[in-house]
Amino acid sequence: MNNGVLSQEEIDALLRSATLQDDSSQQEATAGHDNLDYLLSDIEKDTLGELGNMAMGAAATALSTLLNTRVEITAPQVEIITYQMLENRYPMPFVLVEVDYTSGLHGTNLFVIQNQDALIIADLMMGNDGSNPPQELDEFYLSTVAEAMNQMMGSAATAMSQILAGRVEIGPPRTRTINLASEKLVTGQDEQAPVILITFSMQIGNLVNSHLLQLIPLDLGRKLVEQMLSDINKGEMLSVPETPAYIPEPELAPVIQQPIQDQVSRGGNGGVQSMAGETKKVTVQPVEFAPLDKGGAKAEMPQNLDLIMDVPLQITVELGKSRKTIKEILTLGPGSVVELDKLAGEPVDVLVNGKLVAKGEVVVIDENFGVRITDIVSPMERFGKLT
Repeated sequence: MNNGVLSQEEIDALLRSATLQDDSSQQEATAGHDNLDYLLSDIEKDTLGELGNMAMGAAATALSTLLNTRVEITAPQVEIITYQMLENRYPMPFVLVEVDYTSGLHGTNLFVIQNQDALIIADLMMGNDGSNPPQELDEFYLSTVAEAMNQMMGSAATAMSQILAGRVEIGPPRTRTINLASEKLVTGQDEQAPVILITFSMQIGNLVNSHLLQLIPLDLGRKLVEQMLSDINKGEMLSVPETPAYIPEPELAPVIQQPIQDQVSRGGNGGVQSMAGETKKVTVQPVEFAPLDKGGAKAEMPQNLDLIMDVPLQITVELGKSRKTIKEILTLGPGSVVELDKLAGEPVDVLVNGKLVAKGEVVVIDENFGVRITDIVSPMERFGKLT
């Protein structure tokens, strides 16, 4: 610079410096927009991950029962994104499940499942082995997946009720297909609004090794964290034991081998013969136990029982049960025979308001069926089953 006047070289250098600063600022703004994890602290993410792990563990058990196959939904990864970021990340067809909380919590959860995973779930529910699922997710198979999600979300809500020490209820899940390559994930909402994404690892036998996505509104996620941490501080949160899909067989206790001279074998005339060939006469008597005294824990009927004596109750007689797949149900028709789990002549169950209180045998009274009671619980036990 000469006499306060900038040279052309100095002007070019300043322009280059300004351009670099603008580029750097733009990159920082873009990076700040893409990375929204600062909206939740690490402890909030860990809390949401633990809550999701326990709730989806219960959902996995329910799905495992439906499919008769081992199901694992684990390893939740929590991050903050926008709806548009998710659409850009996964531009492919999915099954979208919307779950509304109706009691205890308020808000909507979104669950996203890959189409191929949904087809395998539907094929397994139809009684097939899942190795050759249908190619297209039509209305029938979609309704089958909806029923599976309904069972899963019901179990998850029950687990959350135990975890949060309060009743949590959900409405019927709404299930539909969506292609994120051409459709918007949500309508009527800001696609740039931050949302919590929890990515679960999902394994179904040897057929599925994929991911299940859960989207939670940011304010609902913070409410869950606040309530869960508050319950922990108060000591009110209940633990939810993990329920394995298949219960392993108990291990047998080890057998302690006695010394060879103490081992004996039974003789032919009611005696006991030792390994050395020596026979001793022993007296064998049946074991006698003292009778159980029922008077020690005698319960009393409520004093005000007369107030409810006129309340009507529903009595149901259950001849038997049978478990069928959806495929077998659809093949039923006139003349089909459904085999039940009870033998011919076996006593039928008598239920009052769905609770088993007696057993009996079927009789005919004029032109109607009836039941002759053969075994019934005590009045106090009957009252306990109705309360």
